[in-house]
Amino acid sequence: MRNNRLRGRTKLRMTTLLLAASALLCVGLAPALAQEGAPDMAGPVGRTSGLQVPRFVSLKADKVNVRSGPTRDHGVAWVFTRAGLPVEITAEFETWRRIRDADGAEGWVYHSMLSGRRTALVNPWKAGEEISLYAEPSTGSPVRARLEAGVLGKVEHCDGKWCRFFENGFDGFIEQERLWGVYPGEKLE
Repeated sequence: MRNNRLRGRTKLRMTTLLLAASALLCVGLAPALAQEGAPDMAGPVGRTSGLQVPRFVSLKADKVNVRSGPTRDHGVAWVFTRAGLPVEITAEFETWRRIRDADGAEGWVYHSMLSGRRTALVNPWKAGEEISLYAEPSTGSPVRARLEAGVLGKVEHCDGKWCRFFENGFDGFIEQERLWGVYPGEKLE
């Protein structure tokens, strides 16, 4: 009978500890889960790089082979011919990165062909449409330029709604949702 009482107390203590640990875990995660714009939260990390996956990067060279698999033994599916284009890393395998382009095509690229420099394309999904580039992050500010769909530029400082977008010949602010190369709500410094 004494053994049964001890077992009962042990179970009660274990249950209490488990509930307390669960409560602490929930309290610790609550602020992170409550944040709006999850992209700037630390997400899953790549097994090789330790960096967040998925993430946007850009092409480092004017010629980048995209392969059907993560080795040089896999055939070249297509070739990018413009440095600076934004791509999204969706997976990592050793020194290879699976990427997705603005058209949704996926393939594997050797890691050294990618740069952490952030670039974006203006509205690549709306051919023929022009988007305003503003002097300040507000639709009420003066328009500095009208950019066609597919214009490539560098991205700096995104506040979750607006990004500074520039290249030779233009510099201003564009609504973040009009860019492919940054996530909706993502914040960049």
